[in-house]
Amino acid sequence: MLGCAIADGYIQSVDEPVIKYIPELKDKEGMENLTIEHLLQMTSGVKFNESYINPFGDAATYYYGTNLRKAIYKRKLEAAPGTRFSYSSGDSQMLGLILSRALKDKTLTQYLEEKLWKPLGMEYDATWSLDLEDGLEKTFCCINARARDFAKIGRLYLNKGNWNGKQIVPKEWVEACTTADTTNGGVSYYKYQWWLQKDNNFMAEGILGQMIYVAPEKNMIMIRLGSAYGKTDWDTIFESLVQAY
Repeated sequence: MLGCAIADGYIQSVDEPVIKYIPELKDKEGMENLTIEHLLQMTSGVKFNESYINPFGDAATYYYGTNLRKAIYKRKLEAAPGTRFSYSSGDSQMLGLILSRALKDKTLTQYLEEKLWKPLGMEYDATWSLDLEDGLEKTFCCINARARDFAKIGRLYLNKGNWNGKQIVPKEWVEACTTADTTNGGVSYYKYQWWLQKDNNFMAEGILGQMIYVAPEKNMIMIRLGSAYGKTDWDTIFESLVQAY
C-alpha cells in the first residue's frame, strides 16, 4: 500500500521525515531524524515492548487498546534511527498512521480495496481489525482473509507487482521490498515488512504462523494458516518443499 501511495503521489518518498505526518512526535528528542524508511526497515530505534505474554507490554496495549493514535504519540527513541535492527509492531503501526494521514479522504481499508482487493479479483471478503468503531486500522496485524486470496498477494509479488498484464504495484517497489540492504542498520533477512529467505525467496509471516512463502525461481507460492506454530521449523519445511519441487 505504501508503494502504491508513493506512485499515486500521496507520499513523496521513503526518505520523508515521520514528523511530517505525525507532528505530535516533533518535540521528542531525535524524532526529527526518523524517516519512513527507518520504519519499513525496523531500524527506527523507537522503544517498543514486543512481548506477547506481558499484559502490560506495548503489544498488549496496541492489540487490546482503543486509541492507537494516543499510544503512538507516547513513543520515544531508545537508539538513533538507522543504527540497528529491532523488529517492532510499533513501527508497522506508525506506518499505518502515516499512510492514513497521507490518504486524507479515504481509509486504509478503502485504499486496500481499491488498490489490491478489487484489482486482484479476490474471491472472498476480508476483515481488518480497528482500535474502535470507525477508528484506525491495526496495521501491525489483523487482516483476516482466506488462503486463496493470500496466495494472490504472493502471486502479485512473484510477478513483481504485475497482475495479468497490469502493473498493480510498481515493479521498483517490489524489487526494493525483496532485495536485502544491510546499510544503516538493515539486516540481510528483512526488508520493507518481508522476511528474506535463501535463494531469493521471501515470506510474509503472521504472529501465529500464518505465512505467504514465495519462491520466484521455482514459480512457487505456498500458504500456511494456523492458530499456532507448533514445534515445526517452518523455514526448513518450506525450503525442503522448494528443493523437492
